[in-house]
Amino acid sequence: MPACDVIIVGGGPAGSTCAATLVRAGMDVVVLDRALFPRDKPCAGWITPEVIARLGLNPDEYARHGVIEPIEVFRVSLLGASPVEVEYPRPVSHAIRRCEFDTFLLNRAGARVRSGTPVESIERFGSRWIVNGEWEAPVLIGAGGHFCPVARMLGARPAQEAAVVAQEAEFQMSEAEAARCPLPPGAVDLAFAPDLAGYGWCVRKDRWLNVGFGTLRQERLKPALQQYLRVLRSTGVLPDGREPKMCGHAYLLRAAAGRPLYAEGVLLAGDSAGLAHDASGEGILPAIISGRLAAETVLEAGLRPEKLDGPAYARALERELGPRGGGWRGPSWIERIAARLAFRSPAFVRREIIEKRFLRRENSE
Repeated sequence: MPACDVIIVGGGPAGSTCAATLVRAGMDVVVLDRALFPRDKPCAGWITPEVIARLGLNPDEYARHGVIEPIEVFRVSLLGASPVEVEYPRPVSHAIRRCEFDTFLLNRAGARVRSGTPVESIERFGSRWIVNGEWEAPVLIGAGGHFCPVARMLGARPAQEAAVVAQEAEFQMSEAEAARCPLPPGAVDLAFAPDLAGYGWCVRKDRWLNVGFGTLRQERLKPALQQYLRVLRSTGVLPDGREPKMCGHAYLLRAAAGRPLYAEGVLLAGDSAGLAHDASGEGILPAIISGRLAAETVLEAGLRPEKLDGPAYARALERELGPRGGGWRGPSWIERIAARLAFRSPAFVRREIIEKRFLRRENSE
């Protein structure tokens, strides 16, 4: 049976960051993922400066591998209302395509990768984990997203959790469609539901458009998404005749997450652990942070599963990302009424929506 030091289930940003950290330390790491890379990943594909800094990415160098569009313009509204436009003098984020971005990170990690390999069994034999009756290691990392089999093994019940549900599509416009599109390259459109429990997005990446809607209220997803698509069509952002093929996905906000983060010889990272930011739903940065922390916890234990300090890992996550659990508190009726006025103010949109919720800055530029 092929043996290694660590098995990582999931090749997204959490898994690849964990793998890269371990490989640099000299460990033999195998990454298993059910998808064949490059693979599509439902996601707006918006990365903040902190993501770039933590990954040590140079946008100009990355451009040789895939699309990386500087983001300088935001259009923000309540769904169906006129948007407020905020423009920055320089890029404050970048837009990428997840099929390219995740493949780049996974290839760069230097681990042994077995894509197209769904996890069908996880067994404990003595002090080692055996996956699919084939791969054996003392340490197992679950980084396979909301439905990660390692998370389910630890007790996660995705069907019973209060997750954000979303529908998303990404497609390439023709040159003529791109020329007519009123949303310029590097612009992000955000349209919030009136109850503030979800929002729609449209991110322009050169000729690529990524459009979707996510909400904590599953019964409202379809009507809200259709309303947002109608708005995008009426304004000419969504080209005439385009019917984007939507893909669904789900994830947990930290406030709603109660999954176990660890067991003997096991750690969860990224969406497997339910780490998305409460204010924006962003999952890429928490995935990168948790992947690195998981690797550092493994290195500290020195491949002795009984020494893997799960509680220390959980504390480190809380220091970096904030507490988990406690339940998501929706806006009060007063806050919802106030939002109708506040969303008309460029100063409010810039400071409270873009800066604090999405860029995670305390002070506006």
